[in-house]
Amino acid sequence: MTRAAAPLPPRTSSRQGLVLVGTAIVLTGFNLRTAVNSVGPVLQEIERGLGISSGLAGLITSMPLICFALIGFAGPPLAARFRDGHVLAAALLVMAIGLLLRVSVPNVWVFLLGTVATMVGGALGNVLLPGLVKRWFPERTGLLVGAYSTALAIGGAVASVSTAPIAEAAGADGWRWGLGIWAVFALVAALPWLAVPVRPGASRGGHTAVRLRELRRSRLAWTMAAFFGLQAMQAYVIVGWTAQYLRDEGMSAEAAGFLVGLNALIVIPLNAVVPLGTVRPRWQRPMLLAFVACYLAGWTGLLLAPLTLTWLWVCLLGLGMGTFAMILALFGLRGRTPESVSALSTVAQGWGYALAGVGPLLVGLLRGVTGGYTGMFVLVYAGVGLLLVTGWSICRPRYVDDEVPALAGPVGRRGDFPETEVAGAEPPVLLPRTER
Repeated sequence: MTRAAAPLPPRTSSRQGLVLVGTAIVLTGFNLRTAVNSVGPVLQEIERGLGISSGLAGLITSMPLICFALIGFAGPPLAARFRDGHVLAAALLVMAIGLLLRVSVPNVWVFLLGTVATMVGGALGNVLLPGLVKRWFPERTGLLVGAYSTALAIGGAVASVSTAPIAEAAGADGWRWGLGIWAVFALVAALPWLAVPVRPGASRGGHTAVRLRELRRSRLAWTMAAFFGLQAMQAYVIVGWTAQYLRDEGMSAEAAGFLVGLNALIVIPLNAVVPLGTVRPRWQRPMLLAFVACYLAGWTGLLLAPLTLTWLWVCLLGLGMGTFAMILALFGLRGRTPESVSALSTVAQGWGYALAGVGPLLVGLLRGVTGGYTGMFVLVYAGVGLLLVTGWSICRPRYVDDEVPALAGPVGRRGDFPETEVAGAEPPVLLPRTER
């Protein structure tokens, strides 16, 4: 069974089928950061409740990134063996269990084990959603990426703003309620995936998987991994340590949590419009320059005047975080098929999150050694400079399929359509030979 290289939207029995898929994607997006963003506003209470050092607190803020890196690589193989909807439903159920487990007993190792389970939903959602958008909505990539990244930002903002008030209202050990309540939303998001229709012509036997290690030959994949990791490092230092930094400067826990939430609120409209701009090649580099300028201005404001115009500095950092929605949209633009997009997304996010995980961990370790935040500012300034360099490169239009023979298929005669083994392909995908 064959089809053309240009991806076509799958046929469903009714228009409601596409609405259901879109709803499932958006609800999953809402849950991708709730478990992460809820930690920062009550980090001090977690340290006290678990009796841990600043270094272990740094490990807690880095754990999501480490898990995203390691677990994310399982996405395409699982999607190649099972239905995408079932994979994501199971991942969200495991996420809900992890959210409850990590607040069940006052033990740091149980907390870390629960965090690993919690990140399963986020890790698999991270790598599978770009390919699902490309498969089901190939003509609306910017719109759907904008929709689920906006939902992601809303979920992160709600978690950032509401966790500290929930913890305070719950009384002693209230941080457990502040972290555990998000399990309800994960359970709700799992339900629509169970009802997503099977793609016509799909069968478990028809699934194949690309060898992701083949992407090591792609300069584009490595550059996108670096860019993704650098922007994620900025985001997770902001989410994991900005509230604690402001508290150490003399701000109340509620005010610091509100400001981090304000940062996340700024991202909501940004995530809706940035993908729509990113699909226009002429806008990509000007947008990148604007994001870099916002990062520099925001960090400089927090360094020099942390308690003066703090709302402005966190808003500027929020604008800088538009790089996340930009890279999500670029995944869809740098692959020719849903399967190559999924493979590129998996590799770039896997290695990118591994790089990003160094950031929050180093901030915690350096804070414990020096008692201050100089190391944090050195780290984020260096990261912004590298973000500009790697971002400039990935804004040049090209396709990962053209750099990796395993994705582009064997070279045949002109007009041949050699079969390509790709991640999660449901019927086989045939790609025309590209002249080099």
